Amino acid sequence: MGKYDFTTLPNRFDQHTYKWKEAETDREVLPAWIADMDFVVLPEIQQAVHDYAEQLVYGYTYASDGLIEAVQNWERSQHGYDFKKDALVFIEGVVPAISVAIQAFTKEGEAVLINTPVYPPFARTVKLNNRKLITNSLVEKEGIFEIDFTQLEKDFVEKNVKLYVLCNPHNPGGRVWEKEVLEKIGQLCQKHGVLLVSDEIHQDLALFGHKHYSFNTVNPDFKDFSIILSSATKTFNIAGTKNSYAIIENPKLRVAFQKRQLANNQHEISGLGYLATEAAYRHGKEWLEELKEVIENHINYVVDVFEKETKIKVMKPQGTYLIWLDFSAYNISDEELRKLLRDEAKVILNRGLDFGEEGTLHARLNVAMPKTLLEEVCQRIVKVVSK
Repeated sequence: MGKYDFTTLPNRFDQHTYKWKEAETDREVLPAWIADMDFVVLPEIQQAVHDYAEQLVYGYTYASDGLIEAVQNWERSQHGYDFKKDALVFIEGVVPAISVAIQAFTKEGEAVLINTPVYPPFARTVKLNNRKLITNSLVEKEGIFEIDFTQLEKDFVEKNVKLYVLCNPHNPGGRVWEKEVLEKIGQLCQKHGVLLVSDEIHQDLALFGHKHYSFNTVNPDFKDFSIILSSATKTFNIAGTKNSYAIIENPKLRVAFQKRQLANNQHEISGLGYLATEAAYRHGKEWLEELKEVIENHINYVVDVFEKETKIKVMKPQGTYLIWLDFSAYNISDEELRKLLRDEAKVILNRGLDFGEEGTLHARLNVAMPKTLLEEVCQRIVKVVSK
């Protein structure tokens, strides 16, 4: 038994929890979709929030030296990434930061590339900002996603791509891109003058011996054309506190990013976000190690159960607590799959199609919940597909 509690299901009702919203009106439903965890938060984070509540004023706040140091130390010790504090820009979320980057570094009508299937806000953000969306399909090889580099270069050149939003580790495939892959990406970006925005929010959740490489640690030259985005929110289940950060080492890019951030009035961060992030990075190392063991165990369980008892093809993730499931061996439509899961099994997974057209007959399962609950979710799915 570990030091922390990953077996108790926290009460998520009556708290306006987005993930459990549908379950509030239908208590039979089990949500296994949105990427937050049904685990009790790190005690030191809870304490930091308690201490905040004891304050007599909840006014505007700034990033303390202690917080900046905590972020730098975390990046250095966990990911071998050393950078000066000037490079650090706080912003309320990684997705807002993607918007700011697109607005700062591209014009309307210019091309922005993403690798699909991918986290739905990527495509949405490009489209709503009136940029031209270029989707570069990932290729499934031996049960994991790979980048088709010939096609990627072709897309860069033929579509005149200005900005590439990379997801590393990848969501929904759980792919932790190796150093060699990132090196190739960087060289192509360099060759064709493409700016890279690297969403590394799942960086702390590399599993099964896989190692996350922050894009800028692969080659010092890459710092010239990259914007690294990350946060403690995914790792430590504190998304509601609102805080993330960009690491932008190129001063010209940083100034342009901050100018756009200011134009959008997105420069203010929740005081709670600052405090929760600092507590997470100062005290969370042991908790994270235990969490990763729990998640690995959960993933192995899902792979095992679906391989033995169903025709569902499971893409075993190298990182994240999300699993990409392929239901295409069943002779059903997307709409039938949705009904099967939601109405018959009474489980909510993310719809595959939301991640791009490659997501046909797929769904994304979130395993970050107590094991007993996960077993129930999986057994329900097994039962309905067996019919």
